[in-house]
Amino acid sequence: MIDSNNNVNMSHHNPNFTGTKEVVVEDEESPLLALPLLRNREEDEQGSGSKASVTGSVFNLSTTIIGAGIMALPAAIKVVGVGVGVVAIVFLAFLTHTSLEILLRFTRVAKASTYANLMGDAFGSSGTLLFHLSVLINNFGILVVYVIIIGDVLSGTSSSGVHHFGVLEGWFGQCWWTARTFVLLLTTLFVFAPLGFFKRIDSLRHTSALAVALAIVFLLITAGITFVKLLNGSIASPRLLPNITDVTSIWNLFTAVPVLVTAFVCHYNVHTIDNELGDPSLMQPVIRASLVLCSSIYILTALFGFLLFGESTLDDVLANFDTDLGIPYSSLLNDIVRISYALHLMLVFPVIFFSLRFNLDDLIFPSARPLDLDKCRFVLITTGLIALIYVAANFVPSIWDAFQFTGATATVCLGFIFPAAIALRDPHGIATKKDKILSIVMIFLAVFSNVVAIYSNADAMFRKHVDPHQ
Repeated sequence: MIDSNNNVNMSHHNPNFTGTKEVVVEDEESPLLALPLLRNREEDEQGSGSKASVTGSVFNLSTTIIGAGIMALPAAIKVVGVGVGVVAIVFLAFLTHTSLEILLRFTRVAKASTYANLMGDAFGSSGTLLFHLSVLINNFGILVVYVIIIGDVLSGTSSSGVHHFGVLEGWFGQCWWTARTFVLLLTTLFVFAPLGFFKRIDSLRHTSALAVALAIVFLLITAGITFVKLLNGSIASPRLLPNITDVTSIWNLFTAVPVLVTAFVCHYNVHTIDNELGDPSLMQPVIRASLVLCSSIYILTALFGFLLFGESTLDDVLANFDTDLGIPYSSLLNDIVRISYALHLMLVFPVIFFSLRFNLDDLIFPSARPLDLDKCRFVLITTGLIALIYVAANFVPSIWDAFQFTGATATVCLGFIFPAAIALRDPHGIATKKDKILSIVMIFLAVFSNVVAIYSNADAMFRKHVDPHQ
């Protein structure tokens, strides 16, 4: 992660360190969390100046959490039932809080300024390399998928010889300026590029707040439609528990695990946000507020999405909003939902891109000065990455299948396996028995979700390949 104002990047970027500041105890259970991340001398010379706000940090962390995965939650609830699904979301929010608490506590003791530093402290250069590769795979895959989805929503997509019209095609018909390539080019030039050139993640606080607001817009519209249909009696009672009838139905339960496990992963941006906050005692309230906000949005979105479409809920609930909803102004509401979602992904893009750029730079130029101080390197890496993402999204749309394998694996590594492995290795002897038990649980869930995701995706691709009717 990069802190472009305070320049608290990787330790090898600036060897002049002044050590830690005075310890400020936040609470009795985790006093180490109040220790600041390691700051460098250049920061002290320049002064702390502009520091990130708590509200802005909450929105940036929440935007990191809420992405395209929110649209898969209603389908996950359909598989496991409302009761089990809600409990699972709450449990995983708790587990995410635990993993972040472990991450920050070990960071203070190791005097590390980044997640990569911490991995290096625990596992040496191989740990740092593994972390960088995981971030690159995870973030690049996520961003390409986001751009593909934006293209699908605005310009439509074709599947099995059938063309599904996008919003712009529905409004203006098929012409050159509603074509996917041109629409995504405009989006890249006028949205992704300007936002991608910010050097501080706190500079994105307003767009992150808008991204969260757009997710809430989707939630409110879905809730409104659901209440209208509840009043006219066209919605059946939801299942609280999974519907188990045979071995296949039991296996289907496991397919919801990867969606739920990866729902709260935001760990690769935590250090950046923490560094820009300036006051280390504020990071825990930021994390708690973000997890409560995102959990609430997740639960309500999953609940109302499943209530609205029932057993017809698709893997991406957004796809359900291209048909008649059975209420007045159905077409208008469908367009509002799809446009708000596309705009949401556009504003999530720069937050995910932020850590992608920094980790690529640190992997290629480990001994160079901080990226924000080298204008030429900053411009070249930013421009190159944005261009590469644009090309991949336009000309390799099947990349979605590839990143169902690589993205899911890298995501759970960043969110659960790496923090748990650090706690189990315990290089500074501070891990408690509770830390180690929860770490084992996190690793089990992560490995299990990976195996399920890879097997189910491979099985689906194999069936599609051998089935002559598809």
